Amino acid sequence: MATLALRGEKMVFNTGAALLDAIVLAVVSKEEEGTYGYKITQDVRSVLDISESTLYPVLRRLLKDDCLAVYDMEYAGRNRRYYKITEKGRAQLTLYRKEWKNYSEKITSLFDGRMF
Repeated sequence: MATLALRGEKMVFNTGAALLDAIVLAVVSKEEEGTYGYKITQDVRSVLDISESTLYPVLRRLLKDDCLAVYDMEYAGRNRRYYKITEKGRAQLTLYRKEWKNYSEKITSLFDGRMF
């Protein structure tokens, strides 16, 4: 599990598999032609304290679930693996966004002492 980060500080909330999947899909969806593993890691690290050893199983799971496609391209004399979101991945991301909005609104209501 990863830990949410707040401006360089660690937060106490751990991140489950579904939220990691949603975050990775959101990051990959930003690049029309896809993006590579190291850049994904850096982008995710801007909001989460996560290691590459945590991220790559997420990428493999999303590939297995057909939410991501993969292709290799040469860069500086080496092959670089790129990940691109699929239509199934876009549909899953849409679902995650709806679920996150609903979930976060309910938690915020509880924290603020409001009923829902």
